[in-house]
Amino acid sequence: MHRAKSKTSIRTAVALAALTALCGAQNCIGQAAPAAQPAHATQNVVFDHYVQLTEARMAADVAPGGAFLRVDALSPANRDAARAALRNGELKIESLITLDRGEKIACPNCLIHHWVGIVFIPGATLEQTLKLMQDYDHQAAVYTPEMVQSKIISHTGDDFHVFMRFHRTKIITVVLDTEHDVHYQRLDAMREISRSVSTRVQEVANAGSAKEHDRPPGQDNGYLWRINSYWKFLERDGGIYVQCESVSLTRDIPTGLGWLIGPYLESVPRESLSFTLEATRKGLSHQLGQTDHR
Repeated sequence: MHRAKSKTSIRTAVALAALTALCGAQNCIGQAAPAAQPAHATQNVVFDHYVQLTEARMAADVAPGGAFLRVDALSPANRDAARAALRNGELKIESLITLDRGEKIACPNCLIHHWVGIVFIPGATLEQTLKLMQDYDHQAAVYTPEMVQSKIISHTGDDFHVFMRFHRTKIITVVLDTEHDVHYQRLDAMREISRSVSTRVQEVANAGSAKEHDRPPGQDNGYLWRINSYWKFLERDGGIYVQCESVSLTRDIPTGLGWLIGPYLESVPRESLSFTLEATRKGLSHQLGQTDHR
């Protein structure tokens, strides 16, 4: 018993020491010290390659005969069961990985996070859903508290350039100023897709204070460097299926801290996607005057 307690105490002490080192000997509720930044050019090349292969698969998915939604790739019986679960209020979310000729794509000093999720909103039409999704000037109200500001910078036809400020607290508080190019494409009367690509991601230091400023590239903590989001909308079964696939790039896990930091870095993208889909469902249901049916 004494030996077990000693091992627990040692493990706790090591965890606290590692967390203190990661946070730069500061309170982890505050701002962590900037991480050493690897060559962003290399990271961007790897991320672009990953995205290129991923988008090639997506092109096949939306082509005639392709699996438009993730659940469409299942066997007929499993597909019908999955759609029934979605119509019953279930959120489906899973991690993905894009391979290059069967091999995992190495990302030096960085991590690529790839998730897909889908929800169903009963009673909603495609047009009603697009009206909500394209109202970027008011999206902060829909996606609060993770999104605290949003606005359209420019808009021409099916193309939007938008600004969003994100706020996330989990052990530490991270505020990010981001800009995105978003393109919508109508496939037919019941289906639409969109592609959102970040053009700027900057960490905000001292957010909300007189000393607030964006950290220059290379002097951030690497919580998010790039993010692409791919949305699919299908009006069917008396409502709308909304699917979002997210591919993002972050710093790597510090050497020796994988057991401590890994679960944190890997959980945030999943939780953010889950929150986004649930908030979309809630926001659209509210606009339709419905009560969340779950």
